[in-house]
Amino acid sequence: MTPASANRDIARTWTYHNATKHSEWSLRASPHYLDWSNQPMPLKIYTTIEAIPLPRDAEQTGIAALSAIAASSAATDIERIPRLEDLARVLYFSAGITKKKIYTGGEIYFRAASCTGALYEFELYLVCSDLPELKAGVYHFGPGDFALRLLRVGDHRGVLVHATAGEPSIVHAPAIIVCAGTYWRNAWKYRTRTYRHFGWDNGTILANMLAMSAALQMPAKIVLGFVDSEVNALLDLDTSREVAFSVVSLGRLSGETPAAARELPKLNLPTVPLSPSEVDYPELREIHEASSLENREEVAEWRSALSQRGEAETEGRRVRLSGSTDPIEQVILRRGSSRKFERQSITLDQLLTILTTSTQPIWPGFSLLNNLYLIVNAVDGLAPGAYYYHVATADLELLKEGNFRNKASHLGLQQDLPGHAAADVFFLASLDPILNTFGNRGYRAAQLEAGILGGKMYLAAYALHLGATGLTFFDDDVTEFFSPHAAGKSAIFLMALGKGRKPDQ
Repeated sequence: MTPASANRDIARTWTYHNATKHSEWSLRASPHYLDWSNQPMPLKIYTTIEAIPLPRDAEQTGIAALSAIAASSAATDIERIPRLEDLARVLYFSAGITKKKIYTGGEIYFRAASCTGALYEFELYLVCSDLPELKAGVYHFGPGDFALRLLRVGDHRGVLVHATAGEPSIVHAPAIIVCAGTYWRNAWKYRTRTYRHFGWDNGTILANMLAMSAALQMPAKIVLGFVDSEVNALLDLDTSREVAFSVVSLGRLSGETPAAARELPKLNLPTVPLSPSEVDYPELREIHEASSLENREEVAEWRSALSQRGEAETEGRRVRLSGSTDPIEQVILRRGSSRKFERQSITLDQLLTILTTSTQPIWPGFSLLNNLYLIVNAVDGLAPGAYYYHVATADLELLKEGNFRNKASHLGLQQDLPGHAAADVFFLASLDPILNTFGNRGYRAAQLEAGILGGKMYLAAYALHLGATGLTFFDDDVTEFFSPHAAGKSAIFLMALGKGRKPDQ
């Protein structure tokens, strides 16, 4: 098998997916105890590069959160060049440190977007042309001191134009953000399941980023079709430990295409070790390599497959924006992950507002990869039971009626949260056609999309002064519960929604 065909060897995804399923048996057979003395640091810190502070006093947009969450990308035919304060707002409200909590052992810093285990394994890198108040270069964003650090001098956008096979949004983007995941930071707790978490945790960051870009009227597009090795080389990543996972174009610049890619010398910039020692999980590298695109031909194939996917049927759907005018920045700052829910009901309008604002197409013009199934415990005007959500019409189809609080708790890894929630949203995907169409890259896309949708639901719930939390699950039990409707589908993610018992600090 040649490297170029790895993406089409879909047995590798099935091997990983099946091996990382949760079941009652798997949890008993493979218990895991956290080594707190070896917990990885949640920051990448370069030790020899001078910090370039980002402005902290930018004015808020005043755009209502629900409008920003539901918005499609801003018009892409008008030139829009981000200022340094625009970049600062996008970076801060996507991955910045928004609050801290003091406890016996020290301090915990919380970020703008939710992350499994609060381990924050994603780093953001900026590749840009000359911008107002910022020279062209490749930069790393440091949340710890809210600063950029220059890794490479000059305009290197041509590398990304080449890596994306001339993706139009990249060709015309004055700024491009690359999201890269660090295996060990998340694997310290979640071991081989970390690659699933890459999609979820990068997705919540992107949900915030898309909302902030919309609030700033800044064109933004998520790009998953790129030659992984070229992007990793641009950022000088040690790919045994950290890998590029997604790319986002930001803004629009008319004029000439960026200069062609150039030779990229190794940087070998020292960073602070994450922990005293790292445990290697080769399965993570293997699934990432399997879902990587090796050349421009594969990138073009990916883009062609995406363009042939059925179009999203949401044009006539009513998007509910009632119930809150809180600005997007305010909602992000108060967002948390609910640790307890009141066993109280929410309204049907609140539930539908969360669902309709969160399920706008992620891939512009094309239908979602994930299907949404719900266990409704306490929604006024809706009988308790199991439902399927029709994205195109915003209708809830009753699959079976009944009180499933105990079942929800069991499906959510025997935790109280989904049983106490007003409603639980399960994301399931038909992996067979996804993998047959997109190869292993489709698995990355399905996990990432679920994270984005979940991230939007977080924001929408908090905009309505409700609570939300992302959870893991017993894979096959979820499919079995929603079958026969969900037969053949795979569980991808779970969001619990309801009235939080108290605000998260």
